[in-house]
Amino acid sequence: MKCNVLAIGTELLLGQIVDTNSAWLGEQLALAGIDSYDHRKVGDNLGRMVTALSDLLDEAQAVIVCGGLGPTPDDVTREAIAEVMGVPLVRREELVEKIAAMFGMRDRDMPANNLRQADIPEGACVIPNSLGTAPGIMAEIAGKVIYAVPGVPYEMQAMIKDFVIPDLLERAGMRSVIVSRSLKTWGTSESGLAEMIATQVDAQSNPSIAFLARGIEGLYVRLTAKAANESDARALIETEETELRAILGDLIFAVDDETMESVVLKACAERGWSLGVAESLTGGLIGARLANVPGASTTFRGSIASYATEVKRSVLGVTASSVVSAECVAQMAEGAQRVLGCDAAVAVTGVAGPDEQEGQPVGTVWFGVAVTGHATETVSTRLPGDRERIRQFSTISALNLLRLRLNSF
Repeated sequence: MKCNVLAIGTELLLGQIVDTNSAWLGEQLALAGIDSYDHRKVGDNLGRMVTALSDLLDEAQAVIVCGGLGPTPDDVTREAIAEVMGVPLVRREELVEKIAAMFGMRDRDMPANNLRQADIPEGACVIPNSLGTAPGIMAEIAGKVIYAVPGVPYEMQAMIKDFVIPDLLERAGMRSVIVSRSLKTWGTSESGLAEMIATQVDAQSNPSIAFLARGIEGLYVRLTAKAANESDARALIETEETELRAILGDLIFAVDDETMESVVLKACAERGWSLGVAESLTGGLIGARLANVPGASTTFRGSIASYATEVKRSVLGVTASSVVSAECVAQMAEGAQRVLGCDAAVAVTGVAGPDEQEGQPVGTVWFGVAVTGHATETVSTRLPGDRERIRQFSTISALNLLRLRLNSF
């Protein structure tokens, strides 16, 4: 089974919106064991949409069309599918009632334009959309199939998971279950990671092993297993994961939906410790990531964005002559402990650029971790990139240092 993808929207071509939908669709198709060789983008032009859709359908057994199902005149995905099928659009009264009911739930009148979303190519089926007003479309043409889903990511993703992927698997006669797990790593390069697990990669069959570079979120090692049922697939993954963990050790910081910050907060909570942050060059980025975790307030006390030197001295009690030094970052971490009344604290200071500071080059960063009853640890590094990348890398690196420190107890 081969399924191609067509993304609709002039805004995609102009760069006004990044096409994350196609990337997500490609990943989901791969996880399901469905080949996808061609992803295209086309603007809101009926003729070009018909041409692209016809070409993609010639090359594959299925095409997923994403976008162009809205209520405005430039949303012509319905018309394009109808033209490829050679049929007219038919207004479905049950869809009119459903769309009107959704507006009624919001105490709003339905605009006349929304009636267009009840128009479906004759002979096509409706893909339910419980999250929005735009129904999806499934159209069969000469033994092949077109799936049209909205461009709104959360609507699209629900419809793909609940309807499209299961239908594709049924058509392909694939009765097996596919399960995936991502091991998230931080602290080595992609080539270094590949060398560490080269033997496992060379011997891979089921589960398969893939590398995903996620920038400031680290490198992911994704395991994908296929089996007759979910428990057998998970058993295959767990066996492979055990081997990889024995090799990678503390480089693995999280699995699947876990994040560096959620793992750090969980580690603190398990020990009954409260956590605080003192930030200089990151200016609140660490605190923002921690605060974004649901339930963070049970552990996270707060972040002091001591960006200016005088704030470091007056609020945190820093006396070090150099504010980019081991002495300074240690005093920042200990000051955060004292001011915030927390058991553990992480601090960061350094030179984000564009100019050097105190004779130290751009990218120089100091991290400090203070834990009650233990000596304060400081670490220095030199980070690459522009100002924003240095600040973002500093944020996750500080959290990773805290994670490793907590794991050592």
